Amino acid sequence: MSVIKVNGLTKTYSETEVPVHAVNGIDLTFDKGEFAAIVGPSGSGKTTLLNMIGGLEVPSSGYVEVSGQDISKLSSSKLIDFRLYNIGFVFQAYNLIPVLTARENVEFIMQLQNWEKSKMNNRSAAILESVGLGKRMNSKPNQLSGGQQQRVAVARALASKPQFILADEPTANLDSKSTTQLLDIMEKLNKEENITFIFSTHDQRVVDKARRVINIDDGKVVSDKVKKGVMSS
Repeated sequence: MSVIKVNGLTKTYSETEVPVHAVNGIDLTFDKGEFAAIVGPSGSGKTTLLNMIGGLEVPSSGYVEVSGQDISKLSSSKLIDFRLYNIGFVFQAYNLIPVLTARENVEFIMQLQNWEKSKMNNRSAAILESVGLGKRMNSKPNQLSGGQQQRVAVARALASKPQFILADEPTANLDSKSTTQLLDIMEKLNKEENITFIFSTHDQRVVDKARRVINIDDGKVVSDKVKKGVMSS
């Protein structure tokens, strides 16, 4: 089942002396339960593409459909609500709230969604346990390693059970051990909860783990391959 459909997507930045065509006519679909990586050199357009899929940037032309809804036509307020309830984000910078504990950071989105307190508490505890931080729930970000902070960020993205997760260079600030642990956790959660993961990355370790690899350059898809013997969930 197709969760995301990208059709004729373009993004041109005209603020510069010479217009920059960051994304140039991309067509893609993503099915439920995929574990996909968008790869390409710096400046290839992969982050811009991810941002448009997530409704963080508005396309110059073309559209993004999520479960049949064209999100590029939503008003700003409706788009904010749509992102809140449907999309989980994981960024290179962990973007945790420093004065909140790991558990409070995870519960932040659920509070915005008006979850019942007992259900919110149960979900945050369960998801932190699943990323290996059950004993660090009351720690603040400055008491956690970089790898642990990124795991909190993943738990926060997953907590409210979004339709899909967008992860922009999530391993860029992590060492090899932390990267391996994080990718193993995300793969496990992808399989157990059947949540779609789409990465933007230049990290070969992420590419090796992905079951589908989309290579883009100069804003265009140059290859789109599902690894042999691998089927999406």
